[in-house]
Amino acid sequence: MIKELENKLKEKDIRPTAMRLLVLEALTSQEAAISLSDLEKAFEKSDRVTLFRTLKTFQENGLVHSIDDGTGAPKYALCEEGCECNIERDLHVHFHCRVCSETFCLPKYKIPEIDLPDKFKGEEANLVVKGVCGKCAG
Repeated sequence: MIKELENKLKEKDIRPTAMRLLVLEALTSQEAAISLSDLEKAFEKSDRVTLFRTLKTFQENGLVHSIDDGTGAPKYALCEEGCECNIERDLHVHFHCRVCSETFCLPKYKIPEIDLPDKFKGEEANLVVKGVCGKCAG
């Protein structure tokens, strides 16, 4: 498992440190996106700045993407294989459950390309569907 995690980091030109491997392992085990606060609770002995920098490094290198689900705290999730976080091709819908407050990536549901007016350049797009997830719907 550790070797796979190291390889995943190296593929994205991220130097595998102990903390980066632990954070990647935590992200890999998540079904839903995770906030910095959630990650901080899982790593009680780690400082918030180190965890934040780790997430930012992962994001800058295309290993994770951040999600603004309207809760006021960005959530982070692993990018799917082959994702380059490219606005024209890689953006997908997210789902935020109002009952359990978890946010899920729905990579099979792509955000359609939006034809912007001349001289407009899109840099990011975010589509969050809110409702009740499968676990909470019973």
